[in-house]
Amino acid sequence: MQVDDALLTKLEKLSFLKVSDDKREEIITQLSEIVNFVDNLSELNTDGVDDNFAMNNASTTLREDIPSCDTSINEDIISHAPLSGDNFFIVPKIIE
Repeated sequence: MQVDDALLTKLEKLSFLKVSDDKREEIITQLSEIVNFVDNLSELNTDGVDDNFAMNNASTTLREDIPSCDTSINEDIISHAPLSGDNFFIVPKIIE
């Protein structure tokens, strides 16, 4: 796949991003390198590799879900607020 200015323009439109003119060539070069790397991966022979080679049958260790209330965390967070009261942040009114 060839990455050119037309493809970059299409990617800009799809991603709602704007690439500045001075960065276009650099980004085209970087995208070309990425696409070439992925193309190299497709050349690997994976005929003898098991589909589940990276997975194992061990399950995730679960822990008991025990509720707790450590108010020192709340106090530490509120202590950094510019304004607070009754364990709440006080913010300026924005809707009249």
